[in-house]
Amino acid sequence: MDSLSQLALGAAVGVATLGRRTAVWKAALWGGIAGTLPDLDVLIDHGDALRNMTGHRGESHALFWLTLFSPLLAALPALLHRQRDLFGRWWLAMWLALITHPLLDAMTVYGTRLLLPFSDYPFAVGSIFILDPLYTVPLAVGVVAALARRDGRGLRWNHLGLALSTAYLGWSVLAQSHVREHAQEALAARGATQAPVLVTPTAFNTVLWRVVALHGDGSYDEGFYSLADNGRLMRLDRFQGSPALHRELAGLDPVQRLGRFSRGFYKLHERDGRAWITDLRMGQEPHYVFSFPVARRDGGAWAPMVPRNLGSRGDAGRILEWMGERLQGRDVPPPR
Repeated sequence: MDSLSQLALGAAVGVATLGRRTAVWKAALWGGIAGTLPDLDVLIDHGDALRNMTGHRGESHALFWLTLFSPLLAALPALLHRQRDLFGRWWLAMWLALITHPLLDAMTVYGTRLLLPFSDYPFAVGSIFILDPLYTVPLAVGVVAALARRDGRGLRWNHLGLALSTAYLGWSVLAQSHVREHAQEALAARGATQAPVLVTPTAFNTVLWRVVALHGDGSYDEGFYSLADNGRLMRLDRFQGSPALHRELAGLDPVQRLGRFSRGFYKLHERDGRAWITDLRMGQEPHYVFSFPVARRDGGAWAPMVPRNLGSRGDAGRILEWMGERLQGRDVPPPR
């Protein structure tokens, strides 16, 4: 999730855990710090743009390492504020603020390796967009109310903000499951009952959803479903893959790396004499956030390149206008 959401979540968790045992501003400050610390891994250079992408949300988001780090972090406020008798409560607050960060990240589609060093599997529920005001605003309002009132009512506002944001996450999973059923129905109508399916919300909401389905010949379908569609059969657009390019570049490290990280939701294509690998999970045809040239033609063979992210985001105005139509259930094709 975005830094503001993580800051608000950490602060809310800190306030809820410490309650009236310390000043609300202290709990919110240190909770917010703990809630944003894991994302400092963006400062680490793993060697190239693709490695930086797949290396994000790694060790700094692992529950094991964060648990070991939590007592060290808790010692800072306990000592600085001369509250050694509250060390246990500070420890609990810092631990919760730290681990809720990757747990929230795991609800997005990106991929969070929660179980390092025991497993490098990237957990990605994909039920919430990386930035969603309906998740963040209740948390922020609750924390601000707690800071402003500094009494039991302010703490109750903070608890309410946490409850509403958590309920919204639960709603997102239910909505995702509902859309997945409609996606399976649309795929079954095409005879593609075994296709792996990705279901994720579009930007800033959980009403309009994007669906990607992979096929054995390297092609893939993309479709969109709004909860306002009232059961209308989902329109799926087919995009061709490049099986030959897959065979030729299957052993290339960037291809294997992104293939594992995206859990197979990527495409390989050739353009301007270069082979590109694109993560299909973030963006929509033909614009994707992560797209890397990984090899260039050198005579009759492919020569590896240092990957650079040359992803694109499309015309924001056109996309937002189209989203506005689809959010109301109007059957309007996406901008291509």
